[in-house]
Amino acid sequence: MSIDIANEAGVGVDEVALVAVARYALDKLRIHPLAELSVLLVDEQAMSDLHERWMGEPGPTDVLAFPMDELRPPHLGVTNSGRAGTPQPGPEPGLLGDVVLCPQVAAAQAGQAGHSTQDELELLCVHGILHLLGYDHADPDEHATMFGLQDQLLTAWRADGQPEPVGQPEPVGQGDTEGQEGSG
Repeated sequence: MSIDIANEAGVGVDEVALVAVARYALDKLRIHPLAELSVLLVDEQAMSDLHERWMGEPGPTDVLAFPMDELRPPHLGVTNSGRAGTPQPGPEPGLLGDVVLCPQVAAAQAGQAGHSTQDELELLCVHGILHLLGYDHADPDEHATMFGLQDQLLTAWRADGQPEPVGQPEPVGQGDTEGQEGSG
């Protein structure tokens, strides 16, 4: 799966974790392994400009999603040559689209929610991916479906999907000396 990330926000974020949570969600949703996704982090001014231009609303928002190909998970009942979510992916992986995140807005929301900015960015990344796949929350049933799936994906990610912290050695099993060099 090709996941490109570009940080134009002027603030540091854990880009590796954002790519990992995106990959995890797409894998769990059985999206074609060669599908392409772009994640862009922008500052408040750039997000305000996008929000006004594409949504007609003033001010920055937390996340925007710009779908490209019409990829859909199998539950939405759309046939798309096996490209998204089918047990046997088709030959054409497709371009999912762009998820645009604003770390500054995410930081404010994280403070209100009582969790880290990184947790909020991961939530928003998954939220944006679900929008790319056709989920919405305009009515109560759609809201329940989308946010339920979002919560399931994030709970599973936090339980078993997070990558090892950078710089931490992999744990070595006891008695496993194959491939290790001795000290003398």
